[in-house]
Amino acid sequence: MAHVEAAFARTVWQVLEPLHAVTYFAPESREANRMVGLRGFWMGYFAARAAPLGAVTAGVVEAAFFNFHPATVRRAIPDAWGFATPEAVLRARAEAATAALRRVAPSAADAAAKVVPLLERTVAVADGAGRPLFAANRGLPRPEDPVSALWQATTALREHRGDGHVAVLTAEGLDGCEAHVLFAACEGVPAAILRDNRGWSEEDWQMAADRLTARGLLESSGRPTAEGRGLRAHIEVRTDALAVRPYRALTQTETAQLLGLLSLLADQVLTSGTIPFPNPMGLPARQART
Repeated sequence: MAHVEAAFARTVWQVLEPLHAVTYFAPESREANRMVGLRGFWMGYFAARAAPLGAVTAGVVEAAFFNFHPATVRRAIPDAWGFATPEAVLRARAEAATAALRRVAPSAADAAAKVVPLLERTVAVADGAGRPLFAANRGLPRPEDPVSALWQATTALREHRGDGHVAVLTAEGLDGCEAHVLFAACEGVPAAILRDNRGWSEEDWQMAADRLTARGLLESSGRPTAEGRGLRAHIEVRTDALAVRPYRALTQTETAQLLGLLSLLADQVLTSGTIPFPNPMGLPARQART
C-alpha cells in the first residue's frame, strides 16, 4: 500500500533489532549456548544464528553471514554441530531469548497479543527468494508462547532485511571487509569495533581501504569521498526499498500500531543496558521519543 514508504523499513528495523539482539548479548542466551554444549561466545553466535539452516558447512555460513572473515567462521563451524545439534540449539536459543525478553521488557507478554498477528502476517507475505536466513527462520514451527512467537517473528524480519542488505552490497561489488570499512568511514564508527568483532586483521582492513581508495570511494586519509558517501546512501536506500515490501500488507492503522508497540518494547530493552553502545550491528543508541 502506498502509505508505507521505504523509510518505514529503517524506522521499524531500529525497533526490531533490539528485540532480536537479546539473543547475542543477554546473559540468558550466553548461558543457554554454554549449557547446550557450545564452546565460547563465537561458536554460540554462529551456531545459534545458523541453526535454522540445519547442520550446514562453513561455506554456507560464510556466504549467508557475508561480513565475517572466513577463518572466524571456520573456527566455529562445522565443529559446533559435533557439540550440539541444530535442533538442540534452536530450542536453547528460543527459550533463552524468551526469558531475556520477559525480564528486560516487562510489557512483552501484553504487547505480544496485539503485535504478533501483525508481525506474522508481514512474515507470511514476504518474498523468501534469495533470502536464505529469512526463509529458514520463517520455516520454523510457530511457538505456542506468545513472547517466543514475538521474538521469532522479529528475528525472521530482521534476517529478511539482512539478506536484502547483503544482496545490495554484493551487487555494488563490495566484499565483507570493504562494506565495513565504508560504513565506518561514513558513519564515524570506530574501526576496531567492526574489524575486531568480524575477525578482520589490521592488514585486511588496510587492504580493503586501499581497494576502496582505488575505486574513488575513499580519500588517501581514509575519509569518504562524495562518491563513497553517495554509494553508502544508495545502499541504505535500496536496502530499505527491498525491506519495506512485506509491511505493505498492513493498513495504515496497523503499521502505526505495530511501530508503537515495538517502540515501547525496544525502549525497555535499550534502557535495560543489555545491548552495548556502540555495537557491531550499527544499531543507534536510544533517543528520547516525543
